[in-house]
Amino acid sequence: MYCALDPATAILEVAVHKGFKALDTLPHILTALHMVDVSDVHIVRPVDVPNANWLRPGIPSAGQQAFGDALLAKHKFVVIPSAVSNHSWNLIFDPTRAKGAYQQQLQEAFALDTRLHPSTSPP
Repeated sequence: MYCALDPATAILEVAVHKGFKALDTLPHILTALHMVDVSDVHIVRPVDVPNANWLRPGIPSAGQQAFGDALLAKHKFVVIPSAVSNHSWNLIFDPTRAKGAYQQQLQEAFALDTRLHPSTSPP
């Protein structure tokens, strides 16, 4: 599971990977959760990332994916800097491995602000 720590960054992250069209035309769900024990959260600081280019926008490399997989194998939750928004952070976790370590607080249907996917036809 991949999410951001705030809804605005989550929207931007999904838009980067799927596009605003998908956010506008396919159902998406916003979820808020509470971690039972914050000591289950591992924070990756920018200096902890082996390749600084991983913190810039781009297609994930094999090394980058292996780094993330190793983090998820070791930790229930990982907070890592966002490549999409320099001052934002993402939370990644495997819901199966983290089962019981978090509680769902809120879940609601997401509705994209239509200005983010405007019509290409004149009004």
